[in-house]
Amino acid sequence: MSQGSSHSSEPKRGREIAVVKIGGSILTKAGAYRRAAVFVRTMLRANPDERFVVVVSAQEGATDALERAARKIHREPNSAARDLLWSTGEIRSVALLALHLEALGVHAAPLNIHEAGLTLPETVREAGHIRLNAGRLAGVLADFPVAVVPGFFATNAASQIVSLGRGGSDLTAVLLAEGLRACRCELIKDVPGYFTTDPHQDSAARHIPFLSFEQAISMAAEGCNLVQRQAIEAAARCGLPLVIRSVRRNTTVSRIAHALAGADALEREQTVVGARR
Repeated sequence: MSQGSSHSSEPKRGREIAVVKIGGSILTKAGAYRRAAVFVRTMLRANPDERFVVVVSAQEGATDALERAARKIHREPNSAARDLLWSTGEIRSVALLALHLEALGVHAAPLNIHEAGLTLPETVREAGHIRLNAGRLAGVLADFPVAVVPGFFATNAASQIVSLGRGGSDLTAVLLAEGLRACRCELIKDVPGYFTTDPHQDSAARHIPFLSFEQAISMAAEGCNLVQRQAIEAAARCGLPLVIRSVRRNTTVSRIAHALAGADALEREQTVVGARR
């Protein structure tokens, strides 16, 4: 992996793997997990020869609520305890989505943070040296069409859970897609990609179908938090195109790639993906 990461265990060759990240802006309430499960099932039916790694965030507002709970106990909670507490939000999302998928007839394997395989070789919080041990995840994908994994976290050399910064589920998806040599990486948001202004606040906002990595990084630096800046930078380093879409069907998408990829690559991506995020 280009972020200084390496493949401790390479995934088995076989069916192509797609990485799909479903964020907290989609998981707004308990009923949203079933909707997300229906969305994953639709993607699986549209692409039956693929295996899916679904990266999930905590339910919207859960991390902030856990942070408030921690600060009621201690004004400056230590990072190890805070990250462990935060992680319960993502673990809950993994379990709920996996249960909903099973209820819909989709065999899905729920994995915890250690099983997902992202590790920091030193006791540091920077994402620049994250490694992926893909053995467990690759083994699961040999037996299940869908693996559900928690975003936002890795483990360090002491096996402690460490967070990857706000928006870190985007980074999780990018690192897993790179390490698993996925055919694509899609980030599911509450809007169908990038716009010139916030479409929730400006009805005249224009959709941006294609951005270069440089443009997306620049927008992130200026305050656009649609995709985590570190995730865009990681994707740029390894040349991994990103597709940003919503769960609604038949809506537009935005694609982030190297500038030479061009708009025609976006059209190919829309054709291949089929089901709308």
